[in-house]
Amino acid sequence: MDFNNLIQTVLIYALPVIFAITVHEAAHGYAAKRFGDDTAWMLGRMTFNPLKHIDPLGTLLMPVLIYFATSGAFVFGYAKPVPVRFDRLRHPKRDMVWVALAGPGANLLQALLWAVLLFVLIALGLNMEASERFFLEMCRAGVLVNVVMFAFNLFPLPPLDGGRVLVGLLPNKPAYWLARLEPWGFFIVLGLVILGVVSNYWMQPVMRLTYSLLDLLLTPVTYLLR
Repeated sequence: MDFNNLIQTVLIYALPVIFAITVHEAAHGYAAKRFGDDTAWMLGRMTFNPLKHIDPLGTLLMPVLIYFATSGAFVFGYAKPVPVRFDRLRHPKRDMVWVALAGPGANLLQALLWAVLLFVLIALGLNMEASERFFLEMCRAGVLVNVVMFAFNLFPLPPLDGGRVLVGLLPNKPAYWLARLEPWGFFIVLGLVILGVVSNYWMQPVMRLTYSLLDLLLTPVTYLLR
């Protein structure tokens, strides 16, 4: 493994990853407060300070260990979840859906903004040489990181956001049984990730659809920058 390439990759991805994680978690807190639960606000978690959202194991240690164990072929990690008391929401079952969607929605918006910035920089004449290449690669990393987070967090199994959306949409009895999986959901998802199920049958299709949506949303920008 080329150490210089590793350092360059870390520098390119650092800012996009920090923003992706921080805004994702803060969005959950803002949505929860909007719908009646101020737990995150009271605990100081409704913030864009990345230090408040970093989990030492899931955000720092696990991604590094997996990266080196797989020679950079795979990275997996997570942030410290923003605390939400769903029972304090004004309409718990319905509002749970919006609170859960706020995080992936923030990632989709960030992917769009990074893509817009990429198009603007290219329109201004930046090329793929030296320092200019660094900023273009950072924009591309910003799009990729947020599309990955958007797709992964929508996987329909608690405690991921998609699982909570599904709990909020299902009738009460199946919603109850799905919600009971939450204590083991992380381990189930991790197992499915290792087996390739999440990548092949969820991530790839959802990411393709997401890129198609971004292309559609970027049509006015590409037209204006011609």
